[in-house]
Amino acid sequence: MKISELFGENVFTKAVMRERLPREVYQEVVNVEQNGGQISMAAADVVAKAMMEWAVEKGATHYTHWFQPLTGITAEKHDSFLSSPDEQGRVIMKLTGKQLIMGEPDASSFPSGGLRATHYARGYTAWDITSPAFVKEMSCGTILCIPTVFVSYTGEALDNKTPLLRSMQALSHQALRILRLFGDTTAKKVVPSVGAEQEYFIVDREKYLMRRDLIYTGRTLFGAPAPKGQELEDQYFGVIRERVGAFMAELNRELWKMGITATTQHNEVAPAQHECAPIFSTCNVAVDQNQLMMETMKRVATKHGLVCLLHEKPFAGVNGSGKHNNWSIATDTGENLLDPGKTPNDNLQFLLVLSCIIKAVDRHADLLRMSTACAGNDLRLGADEAPPAIISIFLGNQLEDVVEQIVENGTAAGCIAGGQLDTGVSTLPLIDKDATDRNRTSPFAFTGNKFEFRMVGSSDCIANCNTVLNTIVAEAFSEAADILEQSDNLEISANRVIAENLRSHSRVIFNGNGYSAEWVEEAARRGLPNLPSMVSSVPSLTTAKAVDLFTRFGVFTKAELESRSEVMYETYAKVTLIEARTMLHMASKHYIPSVVRYTARLADSICKVRAACPEASVCVQEDLLTRTSKLLTEARDALHRLEQAVAQSNSLDCVREMSNFCHDTVVPAMHALREPIDSLELIVDKAIWPVPTYGDLMFEV
Repeated sequence: MKISELFGENVFTKAVMRERLPREVYQEVVNVEQNGGQISMAAADVVAKAMMEWAVEKGATHYTHWFQPLTGITAEKHDSFLSSPDEQGRVIMKLTGKQLIMGEPDASSFPSGGLRATHYARGYTAWDITSPAFVKEMSCGTILCIPTVFVSYTGEALDNKTPLLRSMQALSHQALRILRLFGDTTAKKVVPSVGAEQEYFIVDREKYLMRRDLIYTGRTLFGAPAPKGQELEDQYFGVIRERVGAFMAELNRELWKMGITATTQHNEVAPAQHECAPIFSTCNVAVDQNQLMMETMKRVATKHGLVCLLHEKPFAGVNGSGKHNNWSIATDTGENLLDPGKTPNDNLQFLLVLSCIIKAVDRHADLLRMSTACAGNDLRLGADEAPPAIISIFLGNQLEDVVEQIVENGTAAGCIAGGQLDTGVSTLPLIDKDATDRNRTSPFAFTGNKFEFRMVGSSDCIANCNTVLNTIVAEAFSEAADILEQSDNLEISANRVIAENLRSHSRVIFNGNGYSAEWVEEAARRGLPNLPSMVSSVPSLTTAKAVDLFTRFGVFTKAELESRSEVMYETYAKVTLIEARTMLHMASKHYIPSVVRYTARLADSICKVRAACPEASVCVQEDLLTRTSKLLTEARDALHRLEQAVAQSNSLDCVREMSNFCHDTVVPAMHALREPIDSLELIVDKAIWPVPTYGDLMFEV
């Protein structure tokens, strides 16, 4: 089947609605989607019936309100379309407007950070009309999925989507104030658009099932480096292996059927690492689609005898996986507010938007860092494949030159042009060269007509970073509009606002190597926050500055912020302790017994050689036995210390105290246990070693 015929076949698109709904109902749905408001119950009944009939034709037997709780993944409770049999015993299939619009799943066991007491079970889901419904073809059947939000009985957001939608609304309102000042009277809303590049690892399922650390935590807690890693860069953009290629081909088909525009696939830098990237979508749709992409990757991989690893650092010593969040803002009429044009120095509206974003990122760098915080990202950020945990902005030569002119003179007289590149080969065309290069070390880089936020972890729900981005930019737009709406001369006042924004906040602009130690020192001199761990970044969520920001724009209440802080601390502690207990299990049940068997073999070999030939040298065996025994003792001692640390953590009641204890005490104890075990892996006979090695996992797919 052609891609054009396959694409979106499992999505209840506007085209499908136009075919199946009466004209007036279709127009009502589109009007609410575009302009807000409430759909009437009569229209909802018609939509629900049409949606059910469409889904049943595709084999659906159940529907679900598909939502995104604070676990970072999605949730669903399936209900069949069956209603009570009639007098003749015949079953009627039904989906009502009320069932479409609202659900009551309770879902009381999801983390809420204190927003819900255990005995208060009522929770509601509500249809997100701006995100299309779709069907998922699963082993348990074909399910109609209705994207929804999830809120408590008292109205607090218990999910990631509700604050995201609020932030989109805030951004649109404030951006329209700016556009009206520049004479745009036709745009009705401004929409953030997102394209999330997804990195992941693929390993063989049989080998995966032999590693308890991969099963329980998603990453290897032990493992010596393979003789070959990524040194030759031969994996990057290399020929895709047949087995992985078959997985990618089916993955693409499944994503296309659900309307996900997966366009790019390639090998990433590390062995067994790959990437899939879609085209931009409206922010909340992009969030839904990225969640679906991760879920589909795991499901399709299993069908091919593979496992998809989405952890940020599945293997030590090679690149980890991130998720590049490409963010832009555009009007509903198609104008990209981040398009600089050919001469950005003359584009007053663009310069105002750019200066506001620079101001927002500098003022709230701590919140942006927090929005990417998770235990897995602690292992990735700051390494050679990821930006440091210091927020900075890369603008490139052209815009940096414009900014410097404005900072110095108040305006920019000119800008650097792109030009052409001559390869020196007469048969090759001249290449149109951009006015600026790219910087892969920057966490927040301008890339032509968008910003690429490269700090996000591969397992993250991108709702969090985009909620922060939308809100902080809305604040900067609001402050600019407050000034400009009182002005008699827009051009003069706009230039003043731009210059003030850039003079006050250009410290966050950095076009150099973000991986260098010199940048860490330079960032400290500039006063930029450096929050290297998840636990150090969580307090940013509940500062007076953050509370004022989010409450002023109606994105979070203070209680919602405090609840998310609690959830983040609790999650970090739980993840770390699961990893620690897994290490204890593997060390005591797998590694140490295997090493003991190996030392027994060595000792037996020494005794037998000496008995058979007293003059023969056994120095090699003795040296191996000595080294192995020494490392075995170190492993035993480290095991006991980790056991004590885990036991001590269990006595702590405060989740913040527990997470800090895990970071400061448990994690170092885990490193101390890993070190001798990894050294033993390089000594002990492979036939005795109890688990697949890095080489087995990364190169035998």
